[in-house]
Amino acid sequence: MTRPTMEDVAARAGVSRALVSLVMRNSPKVSEHRRRAVLAAAADLGYHPHAMARSLASRTSNIIGVMVSDLRNPFFADVIEGMDEAAQESGFELILNTGRRSGPRERAALESLLAFRPGGIILLSPVLPAAAIRDAAAQCPVVLVSRTSTSATVDTVNDDGELGAALAVDHLVALGHRRIVHLDGGAAFAAPPRRKGYTAAMARYRLEPMVIPSEHTDEAGAGAVRRLLNIFSPSTFPTALVCGNDFNAVGAMAALEEAGLRVPEDVSVVGYDNTSLAALRHVALTTIDQPRTSIGRLAVAALTERLREDRTDPVRRRLEPSLVVRSTTAAPRD
Repeated sequence: MTRPTMEDVAARAGVSRALVSLVMRNSPKVSEHRRRAVLAAAADLGYHPHAMARSLASRTSNIIGVMVSDLRNPFFADVIEGMDEAAQESGFELILNTGRRSGPRERAALESLLAFRPGGIILLSPVLPAAAIRDAAAQCPVVLVSRTSTSATVDTVNDDGELGAALAVDHLVALGHRRIVHLDGGAAFAAPPRRKGYTAAMARYRLEPMVIPSEHTDEAGAGAVRRLLNIFSPSTFPTALVCGNDFNAVGAMAALEEAGLRVPEDVSVVGYDNTSLAALRHVALTTIDQPRTSIGRLAVAALTERLREDRTDPVRRRLEPSLVVRSTTAAPRD
């Protein structure tokens, strides 16, 4: 079936193609009577304006390209929900792509988004080299989420990971824990500040820190716990874990259960992100909350400021996390 064109709409409404174009761009120069006639004709024909063609013709774009590093992580779903809300309010549309945390795949995904000539691009925790991000920012505004940048042409939106990890340690120490281990986030860009916050908080309480290499996945969380089981005897095993994120924490809890250790009776567990996974009744994970929808909204706001307010100075948004206490933390048994 042939897709209806702007010329078809013009013929049905009995107006010029130029007037149809004005209506599709929400121009105030069209009378309400003619606007209704054009929209009625478009609805009858099933016509929808092609976003890319419209942006090329007007030399502007209402498209925001979004690249997600990990589609499995519900944290990003919540961030995108905030983006979508803000984009709809501002008259933008989102186009999503993923690079699956692979440098070459992310580069290809970014090039694909740039081919749409978007008004701007938001990159969620990319592993792309900084040079590739700067090159993209030379073509359109770019915002990084869950990653920092020193480039004046790139805006960033992050939470305060150092504070978040310190809140986790504060909570566990207040419960009476002293043997507290951190399961690290590995190569994730959010990992270093969380590791730093954990280490600093442990030093503040004059406790010995221990960081176990891991990743922001459930498999890595389980693997880290198995390494701990090989290092410690039952009498010296850590009484609490501060995990790199919620996924990592769920994997850690599964491995603890397999080893016959109960959460929180034997080992308390704290996650990070406060995703929908953490709130599930059978998980009920104590975690650090990032204001995820606010992060998404701020990322879109940064783009619209660049596009519509001609801002050139970089924006560095850093939001404050908070502790959410559920059922996976309690006082140590001893």
